[in-house]
Amino acid sequence: MSPPGASTSHQTYLQQSVSLLSTVAGYIRLPALATSGIAAVLTSLLYFKQKTLIYPSHIPTNARTEVPRPSQFGLKDFEELMIPTNDGEKLSAFYIRGPRRGRFANCTVMMFHGNAGNIGHRLPIARMLINAVGCNVFMLEYRGYGLSTGEPDEKGITLDAQTALDYLRSRAETRNHKLIVYGQSLGGAVSIKLVAKNQSAGDIVGLILENTFISMRALIPSVIPPAKYLTMLCHQIWPSESILPSITEVPILFLSGLQDEIVPPFHMRRLFEVTTTPTKIWKPFPGGDHNSSVLEDGYFEAISDFVSNVSGGEKS
Repeated sequence: MSPPGASTSHQTYLQQSVSLLSTVAGYIRLPALATSGIAAVLTSLLYFKQKTLIYPSHIPTNARTEVPRPSQFGLKDFEELMIPTNDGEKLSAFYIRGPRRGRFANCTVMMFHGNAGNIGHRLPIARMLINAVGCNVFMLEYRGYGLSTGEPDEKGITLDAQTALDYLRSRAETRNHKLIVYGQSLGGAVSIKLVAKNQSAGDIVGLILENTFISMRALIPSVIPPAKYLTMLCHQIWPSESILPSITEVPILFLSGLQDEIVPPFHMRRLFEVTTTPTKIWKPFPGGDHNSSVLEDGYFEAISDFVSNVSGGEKS
Protein backbone atom coordinates (compact mmCIF):
# COMPACT_ATOMS: atom_id res chain seq x y z
CA MET A 1 0.00 0.00 0.00
CA SER A 2 1.72 3.15 -1.16
CA PRO A 3 1.68 6.28 0.98
CA PRO A 4 -1.26 8.46 -0.01
CA GLY A 5 -0.83 12.12 -0.87
CA ALA A 6 -1.74 14.93 1.46
CA SER A 7 -5.03 15.54 -0.34
CA THR A 8 -6.27 11.97 0.05
CA SER A 9 -9.46 11.79 2.13
CA HIS A 10 -10.01 9.69 5.27
CA GLN A 11 -12.34 7.45 3.27
CA THR A 12 -9.79 6.86 0.51
CA TYR A 13 -7.17 5.84 3.07
CA LEU A 14 -9.68 3.36 4.43
CA GLN A 15 -10.61 2.00 0.99
CA GLN A 16 -6.93 1.35 0.23
CA SER A 17 -6.56 -0.58 3.46
CA VAL A 18 -9.70 -2.64 2.85
CA SER A 19 -8.60 -3.43 -0.71
CA LEU A 20 -5.25 -4.74 0.51
CA LEU A 21 -6.73 -6.81 3.32
CA SER A 22 -9.41 -8.23 1.02
CA THR A 23 -6.64 -9.56 -1.22
CA VAL A 24 -5.19 -11.28 1.83
CA ALA A 25 -8.61 -12.77 2.61
CA GLY A 26 -8.56 -14.41 -0.81
CA TYR A 27 -5.32 -16.17 0.14
CA ILE A 28 -6.79 -17.39 3.41
CA ARG A 29 -9.74 -18.96 1.60
CA LEU A 30 -7.60 -20.86 -0.90
CA PRO A 31 -7.70 -24.08 1.17
CA ALA A 32 -11.50 -24.05 0.78
CA LEU A 33 -11.01 -24.89 -2.91
CA ALA A 34 -9.54 -28.25 -1.99
CA THR A 35 -11.47 -31.48 -2.44
CA SER A 36 -11.87 -34.41 -0.12
CA GLY A 37 -9.48 -36.35 -2.37
CA ILE A 38 -6.53 -34.70 -0.68
CA ALA A 39 -7.70 -35.34 2.87
CA ALA A 40 -4.36 -36.91 3.79
CA VAL A 41 -2.51 -33.80 2.69
CA LEU A 42 -4.94 -31.62 4.61
CA THR A 43 -4.46 -33.72 7.73
CA SER A 44 -0.72 -33.22 7.53
CA LEU A 45 -1.07 -29.49 6.87
CA LEU A 46 -3.60 -28.96 9.62
CA TYR A 47 -1.44 -30.63 12.24
CA PHE A 48 2.12 -29.78 11.25
CA LYS A 49 1.65 -26.48 9.39
CA GLN A 50 -1.35 -25.00 11.14
CA LYS A 51 0.59 -22.08 12.57
CA THR A 52 1.58 -21.07 9.05
CA LEU A 53 -2.06 -21.36 7.92
CA ILE A 54 -3.54 -19.57 10.93
CA TYR A 55 -0.89 -16.85 11.24
CA PRO A 56 0.16 -15.89 7.66
CA SER A 57 2.27 -12.98 8.88
CA HIS A 58 4.26 -12.95 5.62
CA ILE A 59 1.14 -12.03 3.64
CA PRO A 60 0.95 -9.64 1.79
CA THR A 61 4.42 -9.64 0.26
CA ASN A 62 7.05 -8.00 2.48
CA ALA A 63 4.63 -7.66 5.40
CA ARG A 64 7.46 -8.63 7.77
CA THR A 65 9.77 -5.86 6.60
CA GLU A 66 7.66 -3.07 5.10
CA VAL A 67 5.45 -1.48 7.74
CA PRO A 68 3.72 1.80 6.84
CA ARG A 69 4.31 4.53 9.42
CA PRO A 70 1.74 6.90 10.94
CA SER A 71 3.33 9.92 9.27
CA GLN A 72 2.46 8.45 5.87
CA PHE A 73 -1.20 8.93 6.74
CA GLY A 74 -1.00 12.45 8.07
CA LEU A 75 -0.68 11.40 11.72
CA LYS A 76 1.86 13.61 13.46
CA ASP A 77 1.65 13.05 17.21
CA PHE A 78 2.84 9.48 17.69
CA GLU A 79 5.58 7.24 19.06
CA GLU A 80 7.09 4.12 17.52
CA LEU A 81 7.78 1.67 20.32
CA MET A 82 9.64 -1.59 20.87
CA ILE A 83 8.31 -3.34 23.97
CA PRO A 84 10.11 -6.34 25.54
CA THR A 85 8.21 -9.41 26.70
CA ASN A 86 9.18 -11.51 29.70
CA ASP A 87 10.08 -14.41 27.40
CA GLY A 88 12.66 -12.44 25.44
CA GLU A 89 10.75 -11.13 22.42
CA LYS A 90 10.48 -7.52 21.27
CA LEU A 91 7.12 -6.18 20.13
CA SER A 92 6.72 -3.30 17.71
CA ALA A 93 3.89 -0.88 18.50
CA PHE A 94 2.50 2.55 17.67
CA TYR A 95 1.09 4.95 20.23
CA ILE A 96 -0.89 7.63 18.38
CA ARG A 97 -2.32 10.56 20.27
CA GLY A 98 -5.65 12.17 19.64
CA PRO A 99 -6.31 15.82 20.53
CA ARG A 100 -4.36 16.42 23.74
CA ARG A 101 -7.05 18.64 25.22
CA GLY A 102 -10.02 16.83 23.75
CA ARG A 103 -12.88 15.22 25.62
CA PHE A 104 -11.30 11.78 25.23
CA ALA A 105 -7.68 12.75 25.88
CA ASN A 106 -7.69 10.29 28.81
CA CYS A 107 -9.06 7.39 26.77
CA THR A 108 -6.88 4.98 24.78
CA VAL A 109 -8.14 2.35 22.34
CA MET A 110 -5.99 -0.79 22.18
CA MET A 111 -6.20 -2.22 18.65
CA PHE A 112 -5.60 -5.93 17.99
CA HIS A 113 -5.60 -6.80 14.30
CA GLY A 114 -6.50 -9.86 12.25
CA ASN A 115 -4.26 -12.76 11.30
CA ALA A 116 -2.45 -11.29 8.28
CA GLY A 117 -0.65 -8.08 7.41
CA ASN A 118 0.80 -5.74 10.01
CA ILE A 119 -0.16 -2.76 12.14
CA GLY A 120 0.80 -0.35 9.39
CA HIS A 121 -1.90 -1.78 7.15
CA ARG A 122 -4.49 -0.78 9.78
CA LEU A 123 -3.32 2.81 10.20
CA PRO A 124 -6.25 4.15 8.12
CA ILE A 125 -8.59 2.58 10.68
CA ALA A 126 -6.64 4.17 13.53
CA ARG A 127 -6.85 7.52 11.77
CA MET A 128 -10.61 7.19 11.38
CA LEU A 129 -10.94 6.27 15.06
CA ILE A 130 -9.04 9.36 16.11
CA ASN A 131 -11.03 11.53 13.71
CA ALA A 132 -14.40 10.10 14.81
CA VAL A 133 -13.79 9.68 18.53
CA GLY A 134 -10.86 11.91 19.48
CA CYS A 135 -9.21 9.14 21.49
CA ASN A 136 -5.62 7.91 21.57
CA VAL A 137 -4.83 4.66 19.75
CA PHE A 138 -2.32 1.98 20.74
CA MET A 139 -1.53 -0.57 18.01
CA LEU A 140 0.34 -3.74 18.97
CA GLU A 141 2.26 -5.95 16.56
CA TYR A 142 2.07 -9.60 17.60
CA ARG A 143 5.26 -11.63 17.79
CA GLY A 144 6.29 -12.87 14.36
CA TYR A 145 4.41 -10.05 12.62
CA GLY A 146 5.82 -6.89 11.08
CA LEU A 147 8.95 -5.78 12.92
CA SER A 148 8.28 -7.83 16.06
CA THR A 149 10.58 -10.74 16.82
CA GLY A 150 9.59 -14.35 17.42
CA GLU A 151 7.07 -16.77 15.94
CA PRO A 152 3.31 -16.48 16.47
CA ASP A 153 1.20 -18.96 18.38
CA GLU A 154 -1.75 -18.75 20.77
CA LYS A 155 0.32 -18.81 23.95
CA GLY A 156 2.75 -16.20 22.69
CA ILE A 157 0.16 -13.79 21.30
CA THR A 158 -1.80 -14.05 24.54
CA LEU A 159 1.36 -13.03 26.39
CA ASP A 160 1.92 -10.20 23.91
CA ALA A 161 -1.51 -8.71 24.62
CA GLN A 162 -0.87 -8.87 28.37
CA THR A 163 2.53 -7.26 27.85
CA ALA A 164 0.87 -4.40 25.97
CA LEU A 165 -1.70 -3.85 28.71
CA ASP A 166 0.95 -3.95 31.42
CA TYR A 167 2.97 -1.41 29.44
CA LEU A 168 0.06 1.03 29.24
CA ARG A 169 -0.71 0.54 32.92
CA SER A 170 2.88 1.35 33.88
CA ARG A 171 3.52 4.20 31.43
CA ALA A 172 3.21 7.61 33.11
CA GLU A 173 1.15 9.09 30.29
CA THR A 174 -1.42 6.29 30.18
CA ARG A 175 -1.49 4.69 33.63
CA ASN A 176 -4.67 6.59 34.53
CA HIS A 177 -6.34 6.27 31.14
CA LYS A 178 -9.61 4.51 30.53
CA LEU A 179 -8.98 1.69 28.07
CA ILE A 180 -11.15 0.37 25.26
CA VAL A 181 -10.02 -2.97 23.81
CA TYR A 182 -10.87 -3.32 20.10
CA GLY A 183 -10.27 -6.58 18.23
CA GLN A 184 -10.89 -7.54 14.62
CA SER A 185 -11.14 -11.22 13.60
CA LEU A 186 -8.21 -12.98 15.35
CA GLY A 187 -7.77 -9.76 17.31
CA GLY A 188 -11.24 -10.31 18.75
CA ALA A 189 -10.15 -13.63 20.24
CA VAL A 190 -7.02 -11.96 21.60
CA SER A 191 -9.16 -9.18 23.11
CA ILE A 192 -11.62 -11.56 24.76
CA LYS A 193 -8.83 -13.41 26.54
CA LEU A 194 -7.20 -10.17 27.66
CA VAL A 195 -10.36 -8.56 29.01
CA ALA A 196 -11.54 -11.72 30.77
CA LYS A 197 -8.27 -11.89 32.70
CA ASN A 198 -7.99 -8.18 33.50
CA GLN A 199 -11.54 -6.84 33.93
CA SER A 200 -11.42 -6.55 37.72
CA ALA A 201 -8.92 -3.68 37.73
CA GLY A 202 -11.58 -1.33 36.41
CA ASP A 203 -9.47 0.52 33.82
CA ILE A 204 -10.88 -1.48 30.88
CA VAL A 205 -14.22 0.23 30.33
CA GLY A 206 -15.23 -1.30 27.01
CA LEU A 207 -14.64 -4.15 24.55
CA ILE A 208 -15.30 -3.88 20.81
CA LEU A 209 -15.47 -7.07 18.72
CA GLU A 210 -15.60 -7.11 14.93
CA ASN A 211 -16.13 -10.23 12.79
CA THR A 212 -14.47 -12.63 15.21
CA PHE A 213 -15.07 -16.35 15.68
CA ILE A 214 -16.48 -18.79 18.24
CA SER A 215 -13.20 -20.71 18.28
CA MET A 216 -10.53 -21.64 15.76
CA ARG A 217 -11.77 -25.22 15.70
CA ALA A 218 -15.31 -24.05 14.94
CA LEU A 219 -14.00 -21.91 12.08
CA ILE A 220 -12.15 -24.70 10.25
CA PRO A 221 -15.22 -26.16 8.46
CA SER A 222 -15.85 -22.77 6.87
CA VAL A 223 -12.34 -22.00 5.64
CA ILE A 224 -11.16 -25.59 4.98
CA PRO A 225 -14.37 -27.61 4.33
CA PRO A 226 -12.64 -30.96 3.62
CA ALA A 227 -11.00 -30.72 7.05
CA LYS A 228 -14.26 -30.41 8.97
CA TYR A 229 -13.76 -33.85 10.53
CA LEU A 230 -10.20 -33.04 11.54
CA THR A 231 -10.85 -30.10 13.84
CA MET A 232 -9.49 -31.88 16.91
CA LEU A 233 -6.06 -31.73 15.29
CA CYS A 234 -6.12 -27.97 15.70
CA HIS A 235 -4.02 -27.04 18.74
CA GLN A 236 -4.44 -23.28 18.24
CA ILE A 237 -7.85 -23.15 19.89
CA TRP A 238 -8.77 -19.55 20.84
CA PRO A 239 -11.91 -20.67 22.73
CA SER A 240 -13.82 -17.38 22.73
CA GLU A 241 -17.25 -18.96 23.18
CA SER A 242 -16.23 -20.51 26.50
CA ILE A 243 -14.28 -17.49 27.77
CA LEU A 244 -16.67 -14.68 26.84
CA PRO A 245 -19.34 -15.49 29.49
CA SER A 246 -16.73 -14.82 32.18
CA ILE A 247 -16.63 -11.15 31.18
CA THR A 248 -19.25 -9.75 33.53
CA GLU A 249 -18.05 -6.22 34.23
CA VAL A 250 -17.16 -4.72 30.83
CA PRO A 251 -19.66 -3.42 28.23
CA ILE A 252 -19.28 -5.04 24.80
CA LEU A 253 -20.02 -3.69 21.31
CA PHE A 254 -20.46 -6.30 18.55
CA LEU A 255 -19.81 -5.09 14.98
CA SER A 256 -20.96 -7.79 12.56
CA GLY A 257 -20.58 -7.76 8.77
CA LEU A 258 -23.46 -9.90 7.54
CA GLN A 259 -21.67 -10.69 4.26
CA ASP A 260 -18.54 -11.98 5.99
CA GLU A 261 -16.99 -14.55 3.66
CA ILE A 262 -14.32 -15.75 6.12
CA VAL A 263 -16.05 -15.93 9.51
CA PRO A 264 -19.73 -16.83 9.00
CA PRO A 265 -21.92 -14.24 10.77
CA PHE A 266 -23.46 -16.89 13.04
CA HIS A 267 -20.16 -16.89 14.96
CA MET A 268 -20.70 -13.28 16.03
CA ARG A 269 -24.37 -13.91 16.80
CA ARG A 270 -23.45 -16.87 18.98
CA LEU A 271 -20.87 -14.84 20.89
CA PHE A 272 -23.49 -12.15 21.46
CA GLU A 273 -25.90 -14.78 22.78
CA VAL A 274 -23.45 -16.21 25.33
CA THR A 275 -22.38 -12.79 26.60
CA THR A 276 -23.47 -12.19 30.19
CA THR A 277 -22.24 -8.64 30.80
CA PRO A 278 -25.16 -6.27 31.53
CA THR A 279 -24.37 -3.95 28.61
CA LYS A 280 -24.03 -5.58 25.22
CA ILE A 281 -24.80 -3.87 21.91
CA TRP A 282 -25.42 -5.56 18.56
CA LYS A 283 -24.60 -3.51 15.45
CA PRO A 284 -25.03 -5.39 12.14
CA PHE A 285 -23.78 -4.14 8.78
CA PRO A 286 -25.87 -5.77 6.01
CA GLY A 287 -23.33 -4.99 3.27
CA GLY A 288 -20.16 -5.57 5.25
CA ASP A 289 -17.86 -8.49 4.53
CA HIS A 290 -14.88 -9.66 6.58
CA ASN A 291 -12.74 -6.61 5.87
CA SER A 292 -15.13 -4.01 4.44
CA SER A 293 -17.38 -3.55 7.47
CA VAL A 294 -15.28 -0.49 8.36
CA LEU A 295 -16.56 1.15 5.17
CA GLU A 296 -20.21 0.73 6.07
CA ASP A 297 -22.34 3.70 7.08
CA GLY A 298 -22.52 4.04 10.84
CA TYR A 299 -19.44 1.95 11.66
CA PHE A 300 -17.36 4.64 13.29
CA GLU A 301 -20.44 6.40 14.63
CA ALA A 302 -21.28 3.21 16.53
CA ILE A 303 -17.79 3.15 18.02
CA SER A 304 -17.93 6.84 18.88
CA ASP A 305 -21.27 6.46 20.65
CA PHE A 306 -20.02 3.41 22.53
CA VAL A 307 -16.81 5.08 23.67
CA SER A 308 -18.75 8.14 24.78
CA ASN A 309 -21.21 6.04 26.78
CA VAL A 310 -18.66 3.86 28.54
CA SER A 311 -15.90 6.38 29.19
CA GLY A 312 -17.64 9.66 29.80
CA GLY A 313 -14.59 11.48 28.48
CA GLU A 314 -12.76 11.93 31.79
CA LYS A 315 -11.24 9.50 34.23
CA SER A 316 -13.23 9.53 37.43
